Formats: sequence, C-alpha cells, structure tokens
Amino acid sequence: MNSVIKLSVVNSIGYVCMEDREYRNTFSLQFVSGLKETFAYIAQNPQIKVVIIHGYDNYFSCGGTKEELIGLYEGVGKTGAEKVQFDDLKFHDLLLKCEVPVIAAMQGHAIGGGLAFGSFADIIVLAEEAIYNAVFMKYGFTPGMGATYMIPKKFGTLLGHEMLYTAKNYYGRELKERGAPAKIVSKRDVISAAEEIAEELIDKPIGSLKLLKKHLTQEIYRELPLYIEKELHMHEISFAQAEVRERIESKFGK
Repeated sequence: MNSVIKLSVVNSIGYVCMEDREYRNTFSLQFVSGLKETFAYIAQNPQIKVVIIHGYDNYFSCGGTKEELIGLYEGVGKTGAEKVQFDDLKFHDLLLKCEVPVIAAMQGHAIGGGLAFGSFADIIVLAEEAIYNAVFMKYGFTPGMGATYMIPKKFGTLLGHEMLYTAKNYYGRELKERGAPAKIVSKRDVISAAEEIAEELIDKPIGSLKLLKKHLTQEIYRELPLYIEKELHMHEISFAQAEVRERIESKFGK
C-alpha cells in the first residue's frame, strides 16, 4: 500500500485509513492510486468480510483539487487526450464495486466529490460535528461523480436535492435533525459505531454477504451509468460558462 492509504486487517475487518495530510484527502494522484491499489488487494484477500473506510483528524475526504477543477474547466470543447472529465479518475465507485460490504465511517468533513465517494458505501456513519457538503454548485458547475444519483438515494430525495442545489455546509447534527437515514453520532464515536456494525456482519458467511451485496446494489448498477452520462453532458454546458473559472479561483477552499 502507498503512504497515504493504509490498510490493516483485524478479525476479518479491513480498515482503510485515508491519510493524505499534505492535500487533506483531496483527490491527488497518490490518493487515487492508493485507493485503487488498496481495493484491488482487498478483492484478492478472502480473509476480509467487511471494510471500514475512514479519514484522519477532521477530514474524511475533501473532493477534487483546485488544479483538477481548473483542468475540467479548460477541458471543455477539447477532444481526445486533451479532454479532462470527472469520470477520468475512475475511482468514484470503488466502494460499490467492492464485493464485500463497505462501511463509510465519515468521522470528518466530506466535501463535494468526497461526499459523493462516501455515499457509494453500503452503510454510512456520520459525525455530528463534521461538515457534509455537495459543493459543486458553489463553483457554478453541475455535480459529478454520480452525486446526482447517490446523494438523494442515501440522504433522501428532498434533502438530497436541497444539498445539491444549495451546495451549503450541513453539520451532521443538522442532517440528523432533518431525518437523514444514516447513523449519526458524536465524532469520537464514529469509528466505534462502525465497528459495532462490522462485528455483526463478520458473524455471517462471506459467500452470503457477497451475494446479498450483489442483490442490494443491482438497481444502482442498472441506473447509475445513465446518471453519469447525463452528468458529463451537463458538464459540457455548465463548465463552458466563464463565471465558473472565476468562482473556482475565488471560492475554492473558502
């Protein structure tokens, strides 16, 4: 495993720790390649029955880097190797494609693509004190990485649509008050709450866990590609606006 994505296995639970302190768990090349390598290893390890993925300190994942967003803006209208798309990273659905159940223990902030990425987990645990934000529209471009499908699916249609439209910060405690169906606890209890769920799962046969996950995710596999295709089409239009670059330059990280 690489230095920013760390895997440990305890009692058939695979713990994936995302710890890119230099880039605060944004989608740096090292971060993305580390995730791909880690989940490829998990796929070959028959000991692992369930995965818990979490971040470090106050960060779960903060989504795309400023350079990546500028690259997307500059890629509008280009073709071939020059063209850059959200889908080019090809890691957004790693948690979905993992054959065993994945619990996203979002103990810290999950921003934009980071929230979309975590939403592909089978079970989600949030922190009351952390910020969860579908930030895309703050910069003036429409959401990507399957966010238009996964966030309403996991947070509820009305709340999910509000999150996508407004791009505002929601603390976990507010999402809890609004009836978000995830398990939402104090930050200090997020990983232990995920472990309690994982302990329930590892008691089951791994073949049955894989079979159930395949069944429960079949609708996502069927519908998600249509949403991704539409998101990429919307990017062709929304990223073509000059205002988008201005917003990325002035608002990124604020």
